Amino acid sequence: MASKKRDYSMEFKIDAVKLVVDQGYTIKEAAERLGVPFANITRWLRQYRNGQLQPDHKQAQPTAEEARVRQLELENKRLEQEVAILKKAASYFARQMP
Repeated sequence: MASKKRDYSMEFKIDAVKLVVDQGYTIKEAAERLGVPFANITRWLRQYRNGQLQPDHKQAQPTAEEARVRQLELENKRLEQEVAILKKAASYFARQMP
């Protein structure tokens, strides 16, 4: 039986982190009380400390570095596609030459 992925609201994530940060719960205690996997609380805590968990956002916001990496990955993919097209064109035109 496959487990169903649960979506947690941003407010829930922040409240879970505040149990650890403000109220002194251990990550394990907070996870058990909320019925959430330990790894989720750990990830949310890291995101909270990095300023990625914000109440007005639906998802954790990427850091500037993560956003830049994503932008460069997209640009790299586009450039690789352009190179592939140019190789095909060069091959085509080379065959057309007498």
